[in-house]
Amino acid sequence: MLPAAPPGGASTHVPVIPQPRVPVPQVDHVLLALPPTAASASVLRALRSEGVSVSPVGHGIGVLDAVRSRDPALIVLDVELPGPDQASVLAAVQNESPQTPVIAVTPRERRAGLLHLLRGDRDDYVLRPFAVDELAARIRLRLRMGPAVDHAVLRHGELVVDTEFGDVTVDGQQVSLSPTEFALLKTMLGEPGEVLSPDRLAREVWSEPASANLVQVYISYLRRKIGPERIRTVRGAGYVLEP
Repeated sequence: MLPAAPPGGASTHVPVIPQPRVPVPQVDHVLLALPPTAASASVLRALRSEGVSVSPVGHGIGVLDAVRSRDPALIVLDVELPGPDQASVLAAVQNESPQTPVIAVTPRERRAGLLHLLRGDRDDYVLRPFAVDELAARIRLRLRMGPAVDHAVLRHGELVVDTEFGDVTVDGQQVSLSPTEFALLKTMLGEPGEVLSPDRLAREVWSEPASANLVQVYISYLRRKIGPERIRTVRGAGYVLEP
């Protein structure tokens, strides 16, 4: 049964109970500096659909200003974006926001020249043309990892090694190493500045027992390709990789 109306026919006042304010979650902000193509638009939509805040920039002139005004958690930068030389833009972005990771987008033919510009503990890159799902996944992964990541690019002075693709550059120039030379260099890069004995190098590089003489031979091969001054012999102890 409905309650009787109050005298005089006045309507009943129902008090409004204030609802608790639900805080708006803080989302990561991504600066997407890509040419305005269908692929970049798809990446933009994919990220925004997941609640990621994204600022698109389609020209190199606006990148640095966007970094200063938006303070992004991650920067995606195409190295062939129209406008200023993007190597200079990348260096300026890294200087302006040294803690912000960068994912560089590059064609395969420019990859070797790009490696020495990336900070091995912080930055990443993808090859263009890229799959939308791949770039979006790299962005999500990098945001989850936070400000630093154990990256596939190892750097020691002007020596840069991409462990994913097997590329090696010295002073910005790409050099070609055999699989054994590459494994030897990668092992030494694991502990730069430390003396590594021939026995230890033999155990980590060769799957079967290797003599100290064989290690010495491959050290000499490596010296010819990356520069003799970069590997120092410590008599009676082993070898040191120097900057």
